[in-house]
Amino acid sequence: SYACCGLRGSAAQTAFSTENAVWVAEQLSLFVPSGTHFQIKLTLIFLSFFLSFFQIDFWLGPAKSSLPVDMRVPFHSLQAVKIFLESNSIPYTIMIDDLQELLDEEKEAMMQSRKLERSTSTFRFSSYHTIDEIYGWMDTFVAEHPDLVSKIQIGQSYENQPIYVLKFSTGGANHPAIWIDTGIHSREWITQATGVWTANKIASEYGNDASVTAILDTVDIFFEIVTNPDGFAYTHSTNRMWRKTRSPNAGSSCIGVDPNRNWDAGFGGRGASSNPCAETYHGPFPHSESEVKSIVDFILSHGNMKAALSIHSYSQMLMYPFGYKTEPAPDHQELDDLAREAVTALAALHGTKYTYGSTIDTIYQADGTTIDWTYLNGVKYSYTFELRDTGRYGFLLPESQIIPTAEETWPALVKIMEHVRDHLY
Repeated sequence: SYACCGLRGSAAQTAFSTENAVWVAEQLSLFVPSGTHFQIKLTLIFLSFFLSFFQIDFWLGPAKSSLPVDMRVPFHSLQAVKIFLESNSIPYTIMIDDLQELLDEEKEAMMQSRKLERSTSTFRFSSYHTIDEIYGWMDTFVAEHPDLVSKIQIGQSYENQPIYVLKFSTGGANHPAIWIDTGIHSREWITQATGVWTANKIASEYGNDASVTAILDTVDIFFEIVTNPDGFAYTHSTNRMWRKTRSPNAGSSCIGVDPNRNWDAGFGGRGASSNPCAETYHGPFPHSESEVKSIVDFILSHGNMKAALSIHSYSQMLMYPFGYKTEPAPDHQELDDLAREAVTALAALHGTKYTYGSTIDTIYQADGTTIDWTYLNGVKYSYTFELRDTGRYGFLLPESQIIPTAEETWPALVKIMEHVRDHLY
């Protein structure tokens, strides 16, 4: 037996519809019970095991007692999950009254924005966009900044979509460089939107802001905004909640691999799944996904990458290696100090509070992640951002929060980039 601690949550019975799927879903959020370390560990294992039978879409999976468990429950599993939670004295409360309403509002806002963009021939950074719209914007953006920005194709997705990286450079061969990626998990729309805003900000600040100018006079920036093109297109066409790639899995009807568990850094450990139907399926072998392999090949061939910033949502966290093991990174203290400075800079604008630390200590064990691989391959300043929010909207952050999210993230990015510029190795 155990005593249950406080809980926040979201539970909403809704019809969730897409072009090719209709289901009724309820989004729940709960804290695991308090107790001894062993009791909590046991409860988390039991929770994970039990809920695995019910096709739960974990927005934030069972990890530790200090973090909520956020999940979307298919209608056919709803009663069984509720009975399980209630019989184990794990309550939940409502945060999202109507999941479908959020989806409808998001879609309507995009349609209205599209009309405005057409009538004014402008790109609205305050709106969500499709992959075609983002790729179209890239071409315009490069044409507007020909002396600073170029577009590089580093590979193709499984469905043969081009994988593009924006290169910011003031010239010169093989400058030390900073890598930034957004949208590796396709449903995390706030990240691609923040990516577009940030790319524009970098270009507009060069020559106007002394710090950004000094950064770009010293290092190049490579920016991949749509890191999972197939998954991103699928979130717009078919299933807004899609996270993985779209490659088929041999021997399974389930599609896709988690591209943030596919890297050769503790690959296949407990912090990923061997089940092709799981959201955290690590894939058949490291770098099996062309979306991952393209980045691996690019970073290795470049050979002078000094920072790697991989931007996700949600949870308001800034994390550094390791995710696959508890052993502190050799540069732990420097990475921790810089993370503290970055989240302090971030909070200064809108008061948004971030937690920070190593991935395994801050959120959960995660094997085969981007930043563990980059760090193991000599990229010292490797960080993962988890942008807004902490669960009120989750992956369905309203477009009204795009600009505030991007604006507050910018000082944190600048803080890290300044440190890289001043501490080249």
